Amino acid sequence: MSQIGAPRGRTCSRSPRSRTLRSVATLTSAVLAVTVLAGCSSGDEADEAPAAAQDNAPAARDRVADGGTLRWAVDALPSTLNTFQADADGTTSRIAGAVLPALYTLDERGRPRLNPDYLESAQVVETEPKQVVLYKLNQQAVWSDGREIGAADFVAQWRALSGRDTAYWTARNSGYERIEKIERGKNDLEVRVTFAKPYADWQSLFTPLYPKQVMGSPNAFNDGARTSLKATAGPFLLKTIDRKSGDVTLTRNPRWWGQQAKLDSLVLKAVPRADRTAALAAGSLDLAEIDRSAAERIALALRDARAGRNGAQAALAHGPGSAITPSKALRSWALAHGSDDEKAAEVTAARKKNQEAIERYANAQDALAKFVVRKSLEPAYTQLSLNGESGPLADERVRRAVARAINRQELAESVLRPLGLPAKPPGSHLALAGQAAYADSSDALGGQDTKEAQALLADAGWVPGGALRKPPGTKAGSEAEKKEAEKKKETEKKETEKKAEKKKGEGSTDAKKQASDTASDEGLYIVGDDKPGDSGDDRPGDSPAAPAAGANGGTVLAPAPDAAGQSAALLARAEALDTGTGSAARAAQSAAKPDKGVAGAYAPRGTAAPVTVPDASQAKALGKDGKALSLRFVLPSGPGSESLRAVGDRIVRMLDAVGIRTEVTKVSDDSFFKDHVASGDYDLALYSWPASAFPATDARPIFAKPEPASDGSLLVEQNYSRVGTDRIDQLFDQAAGTLDEDEARELVRQADARIWAAAGSIPLYQRPQLVAARADLVNAGAWGLAAPRYQDIGFKKPETTKGTERNH
Repeated sequence: MSQIGAPRGRTCSRSPRSRTLRSVATLTSAVLAVTVLAGCSSGDEADEAPAAAQDNAPAARDRVADGGTLRWAVDALPSTLNTFQADADGTTSRIAGAVLPALYTLDERGRPRLNPDYLESAQVVETEPKQVVLYKLNQQAVWSDGREIGAADFVAQWRALSGRDTAYWTARNSGYERIEKIERGKNDLEVRVTFAKPYADWQSLFTPLYPKQVMGSPNAFNDGARTSLKATAGPFLLKTIDRKSGDVTLTRNPRWWGQQAKLDSLVLKAVPRADRTAALAAGSLDLAEIDRSAAERIALALRDARAGRNGAQAALAHGPGSAITPSKALRSWALAHGSDDEKAAEVTAARKKNQEAIERYANAQDALAKFVVRKSLEPAYTQLSLNGESGPLADERVRRAVARAINRQELAESVLRPLGLPAKPPGSHLALAGQAAYADSSDALGGQDTKEAQALLADAGWVPGGALRKPPGTKAGSEAEKKEAEKKKETEKKETEKKAEKKKGEGSTDAKKQASDTASDEGLYIVGDDKPGDSGDDRPGDSPAAPAAGANGGTVLAPAPDAAGQSAALLARAEALDTGTGSAARAAQSAAKPDKGVAGAYAPRGTAAPVTVPDASQAKALGKDGKALSLRFVLPSGPGSESLRAVGDRIVRMLDAVGIRTEVTKVSDDSFFKDHVASGDYDLALYSWPASAFPATDARPIFAKPEPASDGSLLVEQNYSRVGTDRIDQLFDQAAGTLDEDEARELVRQADARIWAAAGSIPLYQRPQLVAARADLVNAGAWGLAAPRYQDIGFKKPETTKGTERNH
């Protein structure tokens, strides 16, 4: 992925693996009145079109050649072939989609549709006394070993995923725990599933469906299915997983009863995102998700080709050769053929290296011109997560202020408009435009409003200058303060003496002579403060605190570090202190002279120090009870996260405009999610969630209210913002438990409105989907909300040759 986000696939069930050893935060729920929340969705938006259409070069099957091999990039080889295990990833899901039964697939609007390759029908046939779903299977549907798909496979999967047998290491069991029994119908092609309690999202079950050989025992489920599948039932078979070459090879299934796959084989190649442009140019890939920079490179190659420029000409126009001017070329030639042999050899080597770079670029541009970039919007959105477990964001008013400070439209446009994609921010956490449950409920929180954000902060007690104010009830000259001041003074004295001794021992004779002409600091103390930049004033708790009061009413400040580069800042501070007379004026003059060595102002021992006056930035910064309002913003630092970091920079500026400081921490991609987001070690973070056709089931763990576990840890499931309410949980449960589709959608929309109002997650934009594809590849590319139809993917028949088909 070009951006780092949450693991793809459905959400996890509540399990010990979801726990984090964090303290339980007190979450308030008085956000907006219930009547307001219930009325946030106006009009019927269920028929709204997707934000962006598919771009997958659709073609009728009779125009697709039979045969060929497609080489398709994936991020990594799968850790497991079992999609129900915790470490299943996108490659696991891609393999499953091609080789295992999917009873329902998603259409171009992200809505579930019955798959006739496996089902003749599936419907709720009874609701009283209990819900019963009757599946009528396609009579031709068989596993690769020749056995019919039947009730035994349904039973094995239910037992493995129901959660009743803890020997199965399953990551989720949503829906399966509601099943009471599964039995054979009137014949082997009918499967009756009876539910203990109503379940609206029953269509989410048994996709993918594994054979009973995989689900029938804990050992087969936990270990066997990680590396092999004993039987499959899709248009393709799993042939090999070559961990040395990084390839997974799927071949056409000879037992497939549906429309035959057009391709002979499909090879999934593990290629990191950063290496995909080179792999495409080298001709080792036919299809690959790419980032913006790769898309721009391909677009440039296509423009060159249309303009009649070959790769060599392109290299001189905008590649490595574009910086070579005639004068530079002439000078380089002269040096390479000059009398200075050493210089000539150096320049000759450089000319050779540059020529090789030009040739590589030229060849790459010629190769990339054979690809096209297909683009749509992913079935996922990027959000700003606000960790409400502790700190300032535990206060819902501060979270709402952060949300109101952010211009979501601006952020969406910055990411999507340069790509030519629609840039409308998502209005829902639980569905995307085009899906049945979609409705824009963002009014429950409100749009960007600087004044409202500042008012919310003020109401929460975060005001300008608050970082310099002591909490109410703190008395000046208390015993604690006196002891702290004495301790600080003693420490400073020792450090000053140590520095002086060090300088004395290291100084030369000339330095000593110069020091004799400079006022000695013997018997003096330094008037100054921690300089901006040294203290890291963007960090919580690092803002200047009220100075410790001495017995004589003066203020003893820490020695200013010996850094001439900060003299200008100290001079500005001295000017703020200056009253025009006495030691303060002399301090300003002294600080202005860089040849005096230590920055700061000097006064004889015993002289009362002037009262410290904060500079304008400190006085303007928001604070509360002596602490500055500063939030730790964690971002990934990897090469594929440039767009995410650019969005982060914009958010920083937006927050700064309302007085919220941020400390940006960039961490490795590997540790970003595991060590920071999942563990709660952040205040703000950007990551993505996939959309689901079944939000009542799949989204509940993402927004469930955190609960304390028996061991004192906090059970958050996948709610990494750690913000939730009992009412949100109730609405999800009600939506999952009603068989009235309209009622279920309305309950989901109500839950979404409350999620907006709680301000733990702010959806920013639907993620761009950029796919590089060979120009003659059809029925493949940017699928948008839909699932691929693997048997239809192939290469287009040549239009100029009749009766023949092209091999690839």
